[in-house]
Amino acid sequence: MSADEALVRRILGGVVDEHTDRPLAEVTRAVGVDGDKVSVDIQLGYPAAGIIGALTGRVRAALEADPAIAAASVSIATRIHVHKVQGSLGPLPTVKNIIVVASGKGGVGKSTVSANLALALMAEGAKVGVMDADIYGPSQPTMLGVHGKPASPDGKSIMPMEAHGMPVMSIGFLVEEDTPMIWRGPMVTQAMMQLLGDTRWGQLDYMVVDLPPGTGDIQLTLAQKVPVSGAVIVTTPQDIALLDARKALKMFEKVEVPVLGIVENMATHICSVCGTEEAIFGAGGGTWMSEKYHVPYLGSLPLDIRIREQTDGGNPSVVAMPDSEIAARYRLIARNTTGRLSLQPRNKSLGFSKVSVDGMPQI
Repeated sequence: MSADEALVRRILGGVVDEHTDRPLAEVTRAVGVDGDKVSVDIQLGYPAAGIIGALTGRVRAALEADPAIAAASVSIATRIHVHKVQGSLGPLPTVKNIIVVASGKGGVGKSTVSANLALALMAEGAKVGVMDADIYGPSQPTMLGVHGKPASPDGKSIMPMEAHGMPVMSIGFLVEEDTPMIWRGPMVTQAMMQLLGDTRWGQLDYMVVDLPPGTGDIQLTLAQKVPVSGAVIVTTPQDIALLDARKALKMFEKVEVPVLGIVENMATHICSVCGTEEAIFGAGGGTWMSEKYHVPYLGSLPLDIRIREQTDGGNPSVVAMPDSEIAARYRLIARNTTGRLSLQPRNKSLGFSKVSVDGMPQI
């Protein structure tokens, strides 16, 4: 038996991408055959710098295991596409995809996950920005370790601040830390939309939006007016957290924003003294919710004192300990998230949304 394209594609059909559950034959752009030597060109739809080497080896081994193939050359690259958003909205001019990170209640570590998810996507090779949409309690300036006031070169648009190589925008850059935001709902949503639409983000593959907890005005406004490619739900294993997380999931379903999956935070506690790992908040809540509502389980994270210390210090775990197990978990979640997004229909519209709301309150 000699090698041919049909044989190569049949073999690639048996190699499954763990981040999309798709056989690699579906993302193989080209196959070359020269006697018993073959070459394949694979294109992933999500950033995957951390696994391309291992995946290349796995594909080569699968091909060369066939007696008809003496040598295989494997090329794997990534290309991030613009994906469809809800309703009749189009993408922002310079942002390919907006991913919102949400929770039904506070205290589940959503902002910590948002910061590390963005940094993990950047570590995997994507161009990423962070929008802190929590007007009442902005935390990204502290978590990402950046302070000061953004510049406005023309009096209309705003230059984002930069943290760890990423553009970041937050109301926290525009008000003093001890200034309470005593605005009513419409003023808050106006401010959030203005910050999002008038910031010069530059060219981004993904914008990670850290939503405030709950399912109120900001969440609903963003889900209806901002072109969102997908949502990530953060929960902890307790029943009360899962109850509120389900409300967030249902909200996104109603406004036709695809839920990319669930992140279970504080799934276990790791003792800083002895290293013992215990499920002090219960076990299996995130996987139960994933199975019940048929949404992907993106991964779990431990309750670890280092995560808290590093985000409080403005140096999140992905950059503070890039080679750690914790950073590896965040990067796995990042690949799973964008891998699932890559399965969504692409946006081929030539129209682009311009997010702008007049009457932003004076800060």
